[in-house]
Amino acid sequence: MKKFLLPLLFLFLFILESLFVQYAPADMLGRNRIVAPHFLFAALLFLTIYVGKKQGIIYAAIFGLLFDIVYIEIIGIYLFLYPFICYLVSKIMQIMQNNIVIAFLVSLFGIALLEVGVYEMDHLIHVTSLDFMSFINLRFYPTLILNAVFIIIAGYPFKRIFEKHAETLRAE
Repeated sequence: MKKFLLPLLFLFLFILESLFVQYAPADMLGRNRIVAPHFLFAALLFLTIYVGKKQGIIYAAIFGLLFDIVYIEIIGIYLFLYPFICYLVSKIMQIMQNNIVIAFLVSLFGIALLEVGVYEMDHLIHVTSLDFMSFINLRFYPTLILNAVFIIIAGYPFKRIFEKHAETLRAE
């Protein structure tokens, strides 16, 4: 039963992102602002930080593919970016001290990389007409604010859950 709890948590966060977009007020952070929740990706980054690179990259690839299939017309953007950024975060955490504040900052950095990567890919294939400064003001900052609030609320529970998961993996 415990083996299914982690995938169920990620599946719940995957669905929660969709529900948040559907039911949150459109002008939550100001008029014409675009807010993109990355609750699942924040949890994947915490998994990478507190459990390990292998687990983080595997779950990131699975849920990146699922995200591409369900939400995106082009298969591969999230399938590539989720595991790649998890890998970068694992390398950063080898240098940094592992505590909740650093995990918060590194997770926000990962979400920022994801946002810029998706914007650049969309801009490259002409899916978006936003110039970079408009993207920064209309989507990047509001998205970081929303996800920072989410990480502040959910960061410590994620830390506890993933540390317990890491202990059970070491015990096996």
